[in-house]
Amino acid sequence: MVPPLVGHINPTLGVAAQLVRRGHRVAWAGLPDVVAPLAGERAEVFPCAAPPLDDPALLRPSSLRGPAALKFLWERFLGPLAEAMAPGIRAAVDAFRPDVLVADQQAVAGGLVAERLGVPWATSATTSAGFTAFEGIPKVEAWVTGLIQDLRQRIGDPAGAADPRLSPRLVLAFSTEALVGPAGSFGDQVRFVGPSIAPRPAPGDFPWEWPDPARATVLITLGTANTEVGPRFLAECAEAVRVRADRLQAVVVDPSGTLRSPHDRILVRTGVPQLAVLERCDAVLCHAGHNTVCEALWHGLPLVVAPIRDDQPTVAAQVADAGAGLRVRFNRATAEHLGAALDAVLHEPAYRAAAERVRASFRAAGGADAAAAHLAQLAVRTAAERCRP
Repeated sequence: MVPPLVGHINPTLGVAAQLVRRGHRVAWAGLPDVVAPLAGERAEVFPCAAPPLDDPALLRPSSLRGPAALKFLWERFLGPLAEAMAPGIRAAVDAFRPDVLVADQQAVAGGLVAERLGVPWATSATTSAGFTAFEGIPKVEAWVTGLIQDLRQRIGDPAGAADPRLSPRLVLAFSTEALVGPAGSFGDQVRFVGPSIAPRPAPGDFPWEWPDPARATVLITLGTANTEVGPRFLAECAEAVRVRADRLQAVVVDPSGTLRSPHDRILVRTGVPQLAVLERCDAVLCHAGHNTVCEALWHGLPLVVAPIRDDQPTVAAQVADAGAGLRVRFNRATAEHLGAALDAVLHEPAYRAAAERVRASFRAAGGADAAAAHLAQLAVRTAAERCRP
């Protein structure tokens, strides 16, 4: 059960594939136009509604930060998303009769409906920042708790008590302690399985002959949800690379199509096959999106991170605390700042060594296969519970 957000669907693709390989039947509940192209034409997708993704009311002012941005996210998107998805989830459960429902951490209708219908459920925590999002902002935490309670009265079990963001049975966290820190405070039901890396559809052709092996290669991306705030920052990134074009080249992802390459060693694309590109990179400059960070570290690549909003400041802090990269300020970063940070992560060995340590922890954690095993075990446990007298 997934929200219409690519970064939240991608980690579950590999888990679904592993479950199918183990002989399980898997179905999706979500917005078909978003889920189906990612899950594949053979995927069984039960439709759920969602707020109009192009609604101007969902566009947060670029100046909105911190607690105000978090409150905006819940008030304008995550709360309405839960209400919109709930009928589709109920219909999917009635039709599919799942042994276990897997609900994304930010799509709280999954946990609420599962609790109401008595279906065992697990949480897909596609960003580790979800565990600490409200640290130091108790008023916002209380406000969100109240919003969830209101949702529970309408779409969940009014007598229920479980936090729909954190299943009491199983939480799959797609990271490791090497990045997020000691796991002791997260809860006994949390399993750090590392990133779930699976092949994804590639957007068009990519000029694989373009990179010059004599130059270091950097991937520069702000993900799929920051198009409206990207032009200035991407232009500064491109300038930082231009003045280093004798030794550096960059692939810049610009979904808006507004950036013009200032040098032939700067390749600008509206989209790239990111996993394949990362295999040929030496560093990554990004917005600290959880997926991009984990995919970079999966390849042992040091990062320069410029968080914009939501979970990104927390993920950026994890990267810096792990020693795997440097953090810069998104709104104030200039070509000079960005260039100096790239020079550091590319040429100071400590950053790459730290990235390699995180990479080793990711590879050892098991990823999609480990997540699938935990879900299968949950199904067995809950079946045994139902059979007890």
